[in-house]
Amino acid sequence: MARFLVLWRRNPVAPWPTDPVEYLKLQERIWAGIDNLMKKGEVKEFGLFLDGISGYAIGEGDSATAFKNVSMFVPYFESEVHEIIDYEKAKEILRGLMKARAEAAK
Repeated sequence: MARFLVLWRRNPVAPWPTDPVEYLKLQERIWAGIDNLMKKGEVKEFGLFLDGISGYAIGEGDSATAFKNVSMFVPYFESEVHEIIDYEKAKEILRGLMKARAEAAK
């Protein structure tokens, strides 16, 4: 199962409500969506950065699931999605490449 780092930022040109009551209703729907993704295990961790308008999520699944999940929050949020390669797996791959290069250089 793939892991993803999602860096998200509030879209300043989205149709954000100006009425505080409507803004709260929208925010409650957004939080409910995040809570649901966490309950399903598709989002393992979610946090905000200190600027209050951006943050991150760590998710698990396939690329179609990651795409679906970030698309749920468009147009209100823009996302940058990165697949994570586990450190041990990356070390194994890089070690193999370096050994192959060293062998080829002989």
